[in-house]
Amino acid sequence: MSLAERARAILAANDRGGYTVPTDKLYPFQWNWDSAFVAMGFATFDIDRALSELEALMRGQWADGMIPQIIFHQPADSYFPGPDVWRTHHAIPTSGITQPPVFAIALAFVAERAGKDFEPRISALYRAALAYHRWWARARDPGQRGIVAVLHNWETGRDNSPEWDAPFARVPQTTTTAIVRRDLSHIDADMRPRDEDYRRYIHLVDRYAALRWEPAALWQSAPFKVADIGINAILGAAEEALGALALRFGSSAERDEIAGRRARLSTGLSDLWSETSGIYLSRDLISENLIPIRVSAGFLPLLTETCPEHAQRSLARHLDRILRDELLPIPSTLPGEAGFEPKRYWRGPVWAVVNYLIARGFERHGLTDEAAGLKQATLNAIRDAGFCEYFDPTTRQGLGGGTFSWTAAIALLIGEERLALAA
Repeated sequence: MSLAERARAILAANDRGGYTVPTDKLYPFQWNWDSAFVAMGFATFDIDRALSELEALMRGQWADGMIPQIIFHQPADSYFPGPDVWRTHHAIPTSGITQPPVFAIALAFVAERAGKDFEPRISALYRAALAYHRWWARARDPGQRGIVAVLHNWETGRDNSPEWDAPFARVPQTTTTAIVRRDLSHIDADMRPRDEDYRRYIHLVDRYAALRWEPAALWQSAPFKVADIGINAILGAAEEALGALALRFGSSAERDEIAGRRARLSTGLSDLWSETSGIYLSRDLISENLIPIRVSAGFLPLLTETCPEHAQRSLARHLDRILRDELLPIPSTLPGEAGFEPKRYWRGPVWAVVNYLIARGFERHGLTDEAAGLKQATLNAIRDAGFCEYFDPTTRQGLGGGTFSWTAAIALLIGEERLALAA
């Protein structure tokens, strides 16, 4: 069986009837940014199913526009925290926070491949994406500073990154919720966040649930408020994708609105560049300090049109140093940084989805050798270790959950490009 056939089989096995779980048992629900990548993977062979994936996310969208991190379409007892902990009281139970806004990027990718028969569905999804971006601007950048904030580590998608160690230390470990680490019945503890991390994660959930998830109240109460470089770069690219969709499905007023948000985000991203580190960094919005930890997400502003040439060159040099050290690129935390752990979730392992986005960024700025090398290294890791959740950059061992949906999607995306180049 070819790699592409195996990848399609994983998506089929993780399909729960119109939406896809990341992997069986460990993550038994629908996750926001996972499904966006999965939709792109489906789009390589089934446009109808790709749109269904995004429509399942849209069904969980809140009235204020937020697309939640998790949508609990069906009950399952193999994951903590479940709906009873989140206490969001929506028609479809969801978590109370969001995740990196890949939705519009995925929708634009699918729309480029879809025929006219799909336009009514794409138009409805465009409206959902527009509402989602309006939520980001309103709820997470109320002062129109040009950088959006996350109020929980889980929103970044990089839950336990060393970037968060200092700002997360402000969060108490007290919680009224009994913590049941169901993840450790599926995955070794040395590959997952620590118990003290979970106590702080759930403290934030308890605090925000008590405020009934009201955005202005959360903003005022949050002890964790960070301008995550990954979120801001992805949102910048997503606004560009949304603008392209607005040319077909939106009004001139909406196109102007999107352009205004793009301009503000471009200014905000420039404020996250560190000349000293030669990479983009996240900013703690409570202390106002840049967080001096270099991570793979620091490459993601390459996705935006406004990433300047000096930054492009510096990021290419970072990639070259990783390759010279014979590491699998790109570790989620760069080696040499405080807190680097090659096996522990987002403290060092390599993630195929982040590599794919970074490669797209290198490509858009004409750095085709860097993009091709990164894609090939990612594909090689999947071929050698399997469709794992993440990979040890030092040993290339597959880690975390197995038969992972978004890793399968990335294999399909990179594999399709390789076939197109060979044709």
